[in-house]
Amino acid sequence: MSKKKTVKPGTTKKNQKKSKITTQLPESNPFFHPPKNFKGRIHTSAEKAAIARDMLERYTGTPPEGFQKQIILTNFDYYIQRFNEICGDEMTRGSAMTTVHSKKRGVSIINFSIGSPTAALIIELLATVEPKAVLLLGMTGGLHRSLKVGDFIVPTAAIRDEGTSRHFMPVQVPALPTFKVQKFVSQIIVEMGMDYRTGVVHTTDYRFWEFDEEFKNNLRQERALAIDMECSTLFIGGFVSKVPIGSLLLVSDLPLKRGGIKTKKSGSSVFRNFTDLHLEIGIKSMSEIAVRGEHIRHYKW
Repeated sequence: MSKKKTVKPGTTKKNQKKSKITTQLPESNPFFHPPKNFKGRIHTSAEKAAIARDMLERYTGTPPEGFQKQIILTNFDYYIQRFNEICGDEMTRGSAMTTVHSKKRGVSIINFSIGSPTAALIIELLATVEPKAVLLLGMTGGLHRSLKVGDFIVPTAAIRDEGTSRHFMPVQVPALPTFKVQKFVSQIIVEMGMDYRTGVVHTTDYRFWEFDEEFKNNLRQERALAIDMECSTLFIGGFVSKVPIGSLLLVSDLPLKRGGIKTKKSGSSVFRNFTDLHLEIGIKSMSEIAVRGEHIRHYKW
């Protein structure tokens, strides 16, 4: 008698060939207690993975196979323009995002816009192409009195003061970047003869918090080094979706100081003076991490 081929739970023979993403649930583990939405995650739902791959192409204009294995994320079109001028091979525009690819550097860059909801979206979509490393080149408001505009921060953790990451992990789970990505980025900065700061950043979805005294007092008590709108979501989303994710933040303003809130004029100055250096560090980090970086291991839960 011929044996029938078994298909993993949640897959079909058709989509099993298309996607590398595993869908076997650890149901045999008596200590495993999956969250309510476990079966809806990228690595446990072949249907979701297929839709996500389609969505990635629709939003970015690039099919999944067109992405390089190292990916930079940004919030600004100016970064896209400069990356394209520095080393770009191809630019694509989808319905919501712009992407540039550099085959010679092995890096793709995506402008995914601003905020935690889009950060969560892009990190899940990128899980379907299984990148070796992802790096956010973001801007941040410096909170510590010693910081100045143009300083670089390599975050060690992020405070989850946004409403998105709770859909991925319980609130008590810390938002941490992938250590080996952060380690390599910091190594590149040192090799380039520059300095950087480390510390916790506060991620919020609250705009105009600068005019809320209670909120500002809480920031001082937390001793957060800086404040942004994406890091904690990217860190949690990357952890859940098995995407190695790091962040290199540029201090673009000092909102706790008098006259320190970013304006159109000061923002233009930051782009003009620091974008190319920020990109240079990011491109060098991502283009070399595949060769020089340490292997990143993903645990199965």
